[in-house]
Amino acid sequence: MTTQLNPYLGFRDSTREAMEFYRSVFGGELTMSTFAEFEASDDPSEQDKIMHAMLTTGEGLVLMGSDTPNRMEYRPGTNYSVSLSGDDEPVLRGYWDGLAAEGTVVMPLEPSPWGDSFGMCVDRFGVSWMVNIAGAAG
Repeated sequence: MTTQLNPYLGFRDSTREAMEFYRSVFGGELTMSTFAEFEASDDPSEQDKIMHAMLTTGEGLVLMGSDTPNRMEYRPGTNYSVSLSGDDEPVLRGYWDGLAAEGTVVMPLEPSPWGDSFGMCVDRFGVSWMVNIAGAAG
């Protein structure tokens, strides 16, 4: 079982362009999914926005990003999170519990449309975290 720690960048409407740029700089394989693909937004203007992008390079670098939904605040300069992802549910839930304690839960760690468990929180020091547990939904 493994856990990965990755930077996760937030944009308003430019994730596709930004991630293509980072691919031109770092190389690697880029995958992107829209909000429509996961039926993750009722807002028609968000259907083509990128819900999740991941750039993986041959050197082992992983950079993730997404467009920020209209209902969520977006402020350049604070548009980043740290992503913890993997399949070790007890370890990741332990990290979640520790990070969320005395912090703010933005989205509870619960089943997601893509089949994993996912949550977002801001720790007591103001750092934004995302936790994704592979296959833990249900």
